Amino acid sequence: MVSTILKRLVGSIPNLIGVVVVTFLLTRALPGDPAAFFAGPAGTAEAVQEIRKKLGLDKSMPEQFVVYVRDLTRGDWGTSLGTGQPVLTEIAMRLPASVELTLCALLLAVSVAVPLGILAATRPGSWIDHLCRGITTAGVSLPTFFTGLLLAYFFYFLLGWAPSPLGRLDPYLSTPPHVSGFYLIDSLIARDLAAFVGAIKQLILPTITLALFVLAPLARMTRASMLGVLSADFIRTARAAGLAPTTVLFTYAFRNALLPVMTTLGMVFSFLLGSNVLVEKVFAWPGIGTFAIEALVASDYAAVQGFVLTMALLYVFLNLAIDIAYGLVDPRMRVDG
Repeated sequence: MVSTILKRLVGSIPNLIGVVVVTFLLTRALPGDPAAFFAGPAGTAEAVQEIRKKLGLDKSMPEQFVVYVRDLTRGDWGTSLGTGQPVLTEIAMRLPASVELTLCALLLAVSVAVPLGILAATRPGSWIDHLCRGITTAGVSLPTFFTGLLLAYFFYFLLGWAPSPLGRLDPYLSTPPHVSGFYLIDSLIARDLAAFVGAIKQLILPTITLALFVLAPLARMTRASMLGVLSADFIRTARAAGLAPTTVLFTYAFRNALLPVMTTLGMVFSFLLGSNVLVEKVFAWPGIGTFAIEALVASDYAAVQGFVLTMALLYVFLNLAIDIAYGLVDPRMRVDG
């Protein structure tokens, strides 16, 4: 298992190099001039040229790339033009907000999609099977920004049940001391019950919005995988041997159907981290997606490159975690070589 992990890490190096090269070239192809944006509408041509020189944009593309790679090896991801802070610092501050939202949405989606898919597979053609199909169709069809706006309109504006969709915590509550960056964990560590409850309330609507979107592929894959396993010969043999229905369903069927579900889960998680920007915008969530959009608008090269590189690193480690989980679920996957 250790050698497999090392091989996965070594094999990901060319992918990361490709991400660095492609991101560098694509950011330079973006419309707009970061120097002109930074100088403002009243900036003169001389001021814009001076800013370009300070940013190193007056150099040739190969020279800029060499400087960029040299800074990366030193742990310097550049400075954000929008905030004036190091990109690595901005990402470290904003990433926990996005990860917390994504994990909560994923937990809710899994807790609903997996049982729903199992029930639909064990009762094909029943009302619960039709319910599963209807939910998955709606989850795929409804855009996340539309679902978020709809939920905010009904539960905040009309009914007044939800708090104002303005960030991670009510403005009247104090932010818990920073430990992990996750407000739910930090508020528990600080024993601040008010902040914990407030963080949960702010999480409810954006979590449901994201969960509805990722629930569809998880439920559909669970149903399809379970249907395939339940029709296998070893399941019929287990039933003929007189094993309890729950033992057949969970010990034999679900465990063998779990690998495709785990693959879908990894894909959905990596997709959510980079695509929850619309939900973050709707609910004014100060995550990394909002940071990336603002950087794109301002042609902030360093911030955009830092965002893409962060997503690539997270994707590499996520794939590694999925490979390790494969070995835990199915011992046949533990192959060193």
